[in-house]
Amino acid sequence: MTLKSMTGFGRADGSHDDWRWHWELKTVNARGLDVRMRMPQGFEAIEQDLRKALQARLKRGAVQIFINVDRDRAGADIHINSELATHLMSELDRLADDMGVEPPSLDTVLGMRGVVETADTSETDEEAEARLTAVTASFMEALDSLVAARAEEGAKLFTILESVLLEIETLVTRAGDVAATAPENLRARLEEQVKELLADRADMPEERIVQEVALLAGKADVREELDRLKAHITQARELLAKGEAVGRKLDFLAQEFNREANTLCSKSSDTELTRIGLDLKAAIEQLREQVQNVE
Repeated sequence: MTLKSMTGFGRADGSHDDWRWHWELKTVNARGLDVRMRMPQGFEAIEQDLRKALQARLKRGAVQIFINVDRDRAGADIHINSELATHLMSELDRLADDMGVEPPSLDTVLGMRGVVETADTSETDEEAEARLTAVTASFMEALDSLVAARAEEGAKLFTILESVLLEIETLVTRAGDVAATAPENLRARLEEQVKELLADRADMPEERIVQEVALLAGKADVREELDRLKAHITQARELLAKGEAVGRKLDFLAQEFNREANTLCSKSSDTELTRIGLDLKAAIEQLREQVQNVE
């Protein structure tokens, strides 16, 4: 399974006898699957089947479906209502004479409602069924095009997300290296502070210094947060490899990433570790923004 984006576009043209149509399918991000489709008169019978076909292929996204339909009436029977045309011309000639203006042309009269009529060329049930079958087939072509576009965007997302996860992993490794030296750094700073405070007085007992260092080191211990971040990285990569509709799970995981990064920053008593924590939060925010596009 490949990772899919919720953003995509598909189109297809179709025709049958004197009918012509054009499909456009567009999808953008959404929490679930939201399909908006409005079929023109004479096409309503296939709407539910089209919705089912789309729901079988897409899991998430706001879907807008457009169809533009045209019918060629070139071969239709045309009838001119000569009685109505004669009556209208007579009345208009009289009115123009009364007003002292030029009478209207024949073109004007022919353009009036009811003068030129097109005979109704109704379809048989078999013809309508054949037309709707052709319309459905071209919809499937547009849907295939849409799914392919979402897969193409998903491949790009996969590359971006893998790159961001690698950056997060690098920062977590650096944070672990800095955190490993934290107890010794705390001890050195505390001993220096003790010397400044006591000055000419007797030194603080070694046991007391060890106790204070242990207390501060416990408060600043970020190993648990780093272990959880490593576990989240592994889980994120497993979801990417799975490639199904994993957008919701990745979104939740991004929130968990951010929670651990916030805790790491709040616990940090080291300038370098804090700097790494801020970089980590920035990378996680980039991850969160990108997973919003994943189906």
